[in-house]
Amino acid sequence: MNAILRADSVDLFYGTHQAVSGVDFSLRRGEVAAIMGTSGSGKSSLLYCLAGVLPPTRGAVTFDGLKLPSMSDDELSALRRERFGFVFQYGELLPELTVQENAALPLRLAGQRKAPAHAAAGEVLGRLGMTELLQRRTSQLSGGQSQRVAVARALVHRPDVVFADEPTGALDSVNASAVLEEFLRLARDQGTAVVMVTHDASVAEHADSRYTMTDGILK
Repeated sequence: MNAILRADSVDLFYGTHQAVSGVDFSLRRGEVAAIMGTSGSGKSSLLYCLAGVLPPTRGAVTFDGLKLPSMSDDELSALRRERFGFVFQYGELLPELTVQENAALPLRLAGQRKAPAHAAAGEVLGRLGMTELLQRRTSQLSGGQSQRVAVARALVHRPDVVFADEPTGALDSVNASAVLEEFLRLARDQGTAVVMVTHDASVAEHADSRYTMTDGILK
């Protein structure tokens, strides 16, 4: 199966420091890939290059035939909004919105009306065991609950790829295992590919393919 996302000979420098060095990477539709590495290994920098957030210093990143470094800021923003999803270590939810409003945000930003967007968010949240908490403010949630909302927000618009940066890194082991399993089950059910970076081998074990990053080099 052809790759939906590719990196070819990607380098990334911060000033004189090389964070990513000559990386080649490919991701198939529906595949879950884990990139392991310690803090400072360059794994998050690579993730943001793949997502079009950071332009590589050299090399190419291609998504579904589109060369990300040659796209305009507006085109990249639309791509990330419509075809990508993101899960961060600390959720990054909006505290002024309810659980349902947070999860529906990608659909609302894409122009969908409130009722169908909230209905879609409610369905995804229900599959994550959050039905009773739809109208709760995120400040009232536990860590595991907050991360379930972040997962729902990342998947509600059925993106092609979700980029996950230490998606369970802020959770205890019990919540981490439950949230990860629910996240990947939903992603696989809807055919969404996932790239996740982690320092935890038990997280990487859930992936279809596993890589290790050391000093900017991916193996």
